[in-house]
Amino acid sequence: MGLLSGKTILITGGGNGIGKAISLMAGRLGANVLVNDLGGSLSGADEGSADPAEEVAAEIRAAGGAAISNSDSVTDYDAVRDMIETATSEFGRLDSIINPAGILRDTMFHKMSEADWDAVVAVHLRGSFNVARASVEYFRDKEAGNYVFFTSTSGLIGNIGQANYAAAKMGIVGLSRILAMEGTRKNIRANTIAPFAWTRMIASIPVTDEASRERVERMKNAMQPEQVGNLALALCADGCDTSGQIFAVRGNEIILFSQPRPVRSMANTAGWTPESVLDTALPAMKNDMEDLGASASVFPYDPV
Repeated sequence: MGLLSGKTILITGGGNGIGKAISLMAGRLGANVLVNDLGGSLSGADEGSADPAEEVAAEIRAAGGAAISNSDSVTDYDAVRDMIETATSEFGRLDSIINPAGILRDTMFHKMSEADWDAVVAVHLRGSFNVARASVEYFRDKEAGNYVFFTSTSGLIGNIGQANYAAAKMGIVGLSRILAMEGTRKNIRANTIAPFAWTRMIASIPVTDEASRERVERMKNAMQPEQVGNLALALCADGCDTSGQIFAVRGNEIILFSQPRPVRSMANTAGWTPESVLDTALPAMKNDMEDLGASASVFPYDPV
């Protein structure tokens, strides 16, 4: 008996990268797996293919597991609803949804087109809404359900050239938090993971000098999709009551992120003016303000 025997898990983006690793691991742990992947390019600009999802599902079946594939887009609500219905009709139940499906269209914000903004937000944030909204009533009726969403340090910390991606990923954090709060009485859990892993997304990072080349090479060797999968699938297991949290996985580290809470307060009983804010409040708070460093400034050390 595997850790997830008898459970059914829908995994989006399951034909490549982190989603593929999680799908194969879920199958080995005994879960019934619905592997969803549009089979498109990293930018999402092409029509896609059914092959990546089916190849992963076939690999699970060849190893003795149970899996079916789907190549619809998570941006299509009706298609996502059909995925939910397919999972429940094929396997008799649905227990968890893991949602790493994503695309990238990186550019500096002053050069970003509406199309590039809309496409990234549609896949990441709208896609997360779709998988949650299409399944939440089923989970509420069953009084059990679990979501594992994917955020990014590009949103949690920041990364130049990824305003569309960062905005969508921070929206997912808010969505997951509310689902966790609203789901408590119905035993519905939701968490988010910011993954560090060598995937085609990470491989797209531009290498501009020898230092960045060496850093990317270290990332490639030390951070694998399966390490992310260990946490994602643990969150799907019986006995796990963790909900409403933000994690990161970086190599063999599992990191629990803080969530926005007040760090400093200034009061003026006479009331503030723009001048007194400039003279007093902002200078007093300056040492508690976050700098504009990107992810590498927060994680300056090599992966463990």
